[in-house]
Amino acid sequence: MEPVDVAILTYNSAAKLEECISSVYLNVPVKNLIVVDGFSTDATPAIVEKFQQKYGNVLFKQEKGTRATARQTAIRLVKGDWFMFVDSDVILSRNWFTEATKQVGENVGAIWGIEIWSVLKGKKILPLFERVTLKIFERRGGTHDMLIRRKTVEDIKIPYQLHTYEDAYIKSWIDNKGYKVLGVYEPHCIHFRADSVWTAKKHVELMVSDLKFALRRPLLLLPYGFYSAVVTYQIAINKFKRTG
Repeated sequence: MEPVDVAILTYNSAAKLEECISSVYLNVPVKNLIVVDGFSTDATPAIVEKFQQKYGNVLFKQEKGTRATARQTAIRLVKGDWFMFVDSDVILSRNWFTEATKQVGENVGAIWGIEIWSVLKGKKILPLFERVTLKIFERRGGTHDMLIRRKTVEDIKIPYQLHTYEDAYIKSWIDNKGYKVLGVYEPHCIHFRADSVWTAKKHVELMVSDLKFALRRPLLLLPYGFYSAVVTYQIAINKFKRTG
């Protein structure tokens, strides 16, 4: 395949952004890097500018809105037959693009590499986590590291209010076009979730949001329950480390 545009959404993403973008250029043939930023106040713009100085193919666009509108903007800007979404807090696996293109077929609309939470690397629970994650993806979708056939989404209109679950809308849209959206073990990405996620307050917020989504899809209740247990355990471990 020819080089592809890669779209990243950012907002105060400096913590992992440089590592993220470096992994993109290392593992993907990048035609243009498109960064849609929500007017970050940290070092995000400066980090993006470093890559523009180095590669000269970065488009940096700032706008106010939701994650839905940012994704819509990115889709409008990408060119070519295929493009990628990459989250600003993930690190792509080695040879990500080479592995992903092995999955491309006439009826494939998108390939998603499984996300592995960084805190679970090397843990015995990881194989079970991966199986559960793919089961969740089959019904919910995800855009952490996704290669997308552009024509499947070129006419999409993502509802403005979808600041979360806009990825589920994208997957559903591609499904309804008659294309397969594949979730695979390889390639994959390591997801460095923000420290704020590993707090009881944030966990409750996410759990309520996930529960609302799962109530309309009962098969997700058990997998999300597993996720909740993993997060609860990680919160307890972090609290023990701080007080120990």
